[in-house]
Amino acid sequence: MRFQTTLIALLAATALTACSGGETASAPETKSKTDAAAMTVSLDDVLAHPRRAKDAARDQFRNPKETLEFFEVGPGKRVGEIWPGWYTKATAPYLAANGGQYVAILYTEGVNERLDARIAKYKDTYSDADVYGEIEYAAFLKDSGPILAEGQEPLDVLVTYRNVHNWMGGDYAQDAFNRFYEALKPGGILGVVEHRLPETAVQDPKGRTGYVQESYMKDLAKRAGFEFVAASEINANPKDTADHPFGVWTLQPSSRLPKEGSVEAADFNAEAYKNIGESDRATLKFRKPK
Repeated sequence: MRFQTTLIALLAATALTACSGGETASAPETKSKTDAAAMTVSLDDVLAHPRRAKDAARDQFRNPKETLEFFEVGPGKRVGEIWPGWYTKATAPYLAANGGQYVAILYTEGVNERLDARIAKYKDTYSDADVYGEIEYAAFLKDSGPILAEGQEPLDVLVTYRNVHNWMGGDYAQDAFNRFYEALKPGGILGVVEHRLPETAVQDPKGRTGYVQESYMKDLAKRAGFEFVAASEINANPKDTADHPFGVWTLQPSSRLPKEGSVEAADFNAEAYKNIGESDRATLKFRKPK
């Protein structure tokens, strides 16, 4: 009888220990899952954060949520951006909070003091690892060689916004797409947003107006080895006729004005151009074949 009473007491003590936080396999696992859930931040949350207050005014033209989702930027992805800027406050925090990695592909250092100053300013602006994660850096410029340094992992997604005309002007647009191909994993996505020139217009091979035809960009990508996946009208603006006196820079956010007394100034209507908003843009998605 005494043995039975002792056994019951021992069993009761064991049960009490388990209920009061004694060592079990399930307790740490439950805490881990809770912490993981708390760390998950939606893209909507990132875009609505006060640190984007100034940037948010352009969301109506740049549609960051729809654009990033179209390019398959998401949790766990390794995403590189060519010559980043406005999009960093959206993409970097989103990836940092969701197990991804943001790779900022800046200019090559040591080219000139102006570019070095821009590189230093960017790194200082986005140095808060609690917000932007540990940003990884790479470099891209004409004749700068591979985008990723030896030892850097290839990318799941590579994005570029409104830059193709710059490479056309520097005579390295095809080389740029070739290097994008090399930087991506097999099956990786290349996302391109660019000011769109109508197919009925004449394409300036130097891209001096800032506008580029979709067919021109598709050809660059195809020659590099990419497969065309889809085009989206996310960033379309039917008000933009793409034939302005100062090219795309006539529109917001540059809103370039003619010199006083010039021929252009005679009938220049700044308010009309402002009301157009930002440019009509092609949004193209390509894939590196597996």
